[in-house]
Amino acid sequence: MRTLHSNQTADQAGCTVLAFPCNQFGAQEPGTHEEIKAFAQDNYDANFPLFEKIDVNGPSACELYQYLKSAQPDPESGQDIGWNFTKFLVDGTGNAVARFAPQVTPEEIGAELGRWS
Repeated sequence: MRTLHSNQTADQAGCTVLAFPCNQFGAQEPGTHEEIKAFAQDNYDANFPLFEKIDVNGPSACELYQYLKSAQPDPESGQDIGWNFTKFLVDGTGNAVARFAPQVTPEEIGAELGRWS
């Protein structure tokens, strides 16, 4: 995601990457906010805003993800997030305009940004 955050196309489109850690997928984010942030910065040179850990599925899903999932449901699995690194594109007025599967790379998303700018 650092690649997308520092991408020239993303800059021109006014794009900012926001990361929301979640421990609902194989307990991959068990640490504190500080531990997760340090890991992302040390291992992936993450230079984008990293928010507190949240739930994205179930009754305790945060309101942002409730909105994103309802606005951009997965065509195969419905609304729930199936795995970490599901990505959403939100336009400048707050509309969720796209949902990307975990395997879609930041470079692929960057190539698509021109469609929404």
